[in-house]
Amino acid sequence: MASQPATRAQTGPEAAAWAERLRVANINPRTGLATDYLNHFNEAVMLLEMIPDMPECAEDFLTWSPLSYAEHFTASNFKARDLAIEAYEKAEPSVRAQFDHITDTMTSILTAVGSAMREVEKDTTRIRLAEQATAWVKPLIAACGGIINGGAEADVDSIMAN
Repeated sequence: MASQPATRAQTGPEAAAWAERLRVANINPRTGLATDYLNHFNEAVMLLEMIPDMPECAEDFLTWSPLSYAEHFTASNFKARDLAIEAYEKAEPSVRAQFDHITDTMTSILTAVGSAMREVEKDTTRIRLAEQATAWVKPLIAACGGIINGGAEADVDSIMAN
């Protein structure tokens, strides 16, 4: 019998054992999500933040490619990568939907900025694209962190309006 996530509806030793496995693996037992996935987006932001001082770093940013949660963990050295994927799949559907919505938004922004950077020739334009993308993506990363850690729902539209 497969393990189930520890939710309010479940109690007992199986739920407690599952929650402990997640906690030890650095996966939030309440949400079933791991902050390690945010490293994928933090890497892109770090590269974007370098572009204003070193415009040639745009080439490094252009090597970044989107990865789903499962793809990220499959390719990572995260010790409990299989557990992370299993916990994600068993996460509360509403939590996972909100998380996926924000990560999809970040992926769309970063992909669009990459496409735009490939089309422009001026470093000043690349710098503006990098600065705008950073301003949009950083708060979304923080919002994802809140979801992973069981915080309040994030309103992507209000984050993007700022």
